[in-house]
Amino acid sequence: MKKLLLTSLLLFSVSAQAEKGHIADDAMVYVHNGPSNEYRIITRIKSGSPVTILKRDPKTKYAQIRMPQGRIGWVEPSAIDSGDSMSVRLPKLQSSLEKSQTTVTEQAQQIETLQQESASLKKDNQTLTAEVEQLKASIKDLNFKIESSDESNLMRWFTHGGLVALGGVFLGLILPYFPKRKKRKDEWF
Repeated sequence: MKKLLLTSLLLFSVSAQAEKGHIADDAMVYVHNGPSNEYRIITRIKSGSPVTILKRDPKTKYAQIRMPQGRIGWVEPSAIDSGDSMSVRLPKLQSSLEKSQTTVTEQAQQIETLQQESASLKKDNQTLTAEVEQLKASIKDLNFKIESSDESNLMRWFTHGGLVALGGVFLGLILPYFPKRKKRKDEWF
């Protein structure tokens, strides 16, 4: 009972420090019973197999690992890499690549659509710019006509005013020569 409790406590404390890793992708590795190649070989493990790195020996740099079957052993440091193996990463990378290719295709289509819209908008902009220039020319012509008509209206009013004034002077000069009417004496007033 004490051994079971001690083993489970040891496994729990070791798993708290555990690091995810895998056996190097280019090797068949022998697993030893201790932290060097002087210890007895207990098994061998295929490259790419997922393992949990429990700890590393400071002197020999050998790594203590937990294999997929739950066995614990030691392997040399060059035979182990941290993280997932290529056999695990490759399907993820292929899936990611397919998604990226799909995204690139969609973005290429969007770019083509946007370029077409941009060309259309440039054409519309050129048309509108030409219309604006025509309207500016029309406004300039109309302003000139308004200014000219203001001057001709001013001359017309000046001429009319001059004629009215001349007529007033003429009447003022002629009226005194007309005979005056005699006033009637009315009894009522």
